[in-house]
Amino acid sequence: QVQLVESGGGLVQAGGSLRLSCPYSETIVNINVMGWYRQAPGRQRELVATISSDARSDYAHFAQGRFTISRDSAKATLNLHMSSLKPEDTAVYYCNIKTRATLFSRSSDYWGRGTQVTVSS
Repeated sequence: QVQLVESGGGLVQAGGSLRLSCPYSETIVNINVMGWYRQAPGRQRELVATISSDARSDYAHFAQGRFTISRDSAKATLNLHMSSLKPEDTAVYYCNIKTRATLFSRSSDYWGRGTQVTVSS
């Protein structure tokens, strides 16, 4: 079973930076889009950023200009660099990989268990 394990979360002061990483198995093929989501207490999970198989990235409005999503194919790792962090960025951050369907397999949707990011004021 495919497992995604996020790392890099922690406690940081407002204005600080963190880099989240999500190594993934090279057995995951036909990747369509990879992304980061977050969920704050009492709120629904929301999209932070995505990166497509052709390296196009997209960001939620709150992430634009502060967060950068990247994929290191050589290391099979998805990253999220976050800077200028704010207390409202406090949440559990999740890694997600979506694969496309082929003639021989269905599409899949993989999730990590999340890593806590806490930003103090």
